[in-house]
Amino acid sequence: MLVVILSVAIGLCGMMALAWGVQRHLHNAGWVDVFWSFGTGIAGAIAALVPLPSDHGAWPSLRALAAGGLALLWGCRLGVYLARRTWNGHREDVRYARFRQEWGERFQPLLFWFLMIQAAVATLLALCVMLAAHNPAPGFRLADLAGIIVLIAAIFGEGLADRQMQQFRANKANRGKICDTGLWSVSRHPNYFFECLAWCAYPFFAIGTHYTSGYAALLGPAAMIWLLTKVSGIPPLEREMVADRGDAYRRYQEEVSAFLPLPPKRNFP
Repeated sequence: MLVVILSVAIGLCGMMALAWGVQRHLHNAGWVDVFWSFGTGIAGAIAALVPLPSDHGAWPSLRALAAGGLALLWGCRLGVYLARRTWNGHREDVRYARFRQEWGERFQPLLFWFLMIQAAVATLLALCVMLAAHNPAPGFRLADLAGIIVLIAAIFGEGLADRQMQQFRANKANRGKICDTGLWSVSRHPNYFFECLAWCAYPFFAIGTHYTSGYAALLGPAAMIWLLTKVSGIPPLEREMVADRGDAYRRYQEEVSAFLPLPPKRNFP
């Protein structure tokens, strides 16, 4: 297991180093999210499906196929969406644009190490998928079915949130306005919520009797929640939206939950 996860870590560092080179050449750091999404999904599938000496019986098991296959599905859906958005976008993602402004001449070297941190987080996520796939519990359990349901719901929810935002932005009448309809009326960042929910599925696969290592799969959703709510997700995006939309976005902040989908405090005008 250690050899596999070290190999995955090296591969992800290489992937993010390539992403750094591509964004530097294209002058658009939004491409790094595309590489991270595909890389994390592929790493999760590899970590799940590579057999280990401790595995018994036919391999891959149904649990391993579900854990690895859904990780790949998650990564490919998100990667394709981000690639299309970045390719068709007229400006750099607001988070990276803010970093570029704040870091100034240090942007490129700081971004490189920032991407290495993202590679480390992706390695942790791949480890969670591995722990889920290699749970030695016999047969297919209700907990495994729950994991599949949670993960499919998360992929669907994130895709729906992305599609609603895409449709909102495609309407020229909405230019300069704030998307406060659909899932965006109950959470300011429903895409981030469902992305975190996707990784909450793997502890269902991993945790089991006589498999104490499976509890380490809880580190995956914890890392994603920390990354998206405290570091590279909500904080820089919220600062940029307040700077760009002013009081209108502040009112949106007061009325709508930042992360968890909750009923708004009052109806929008």
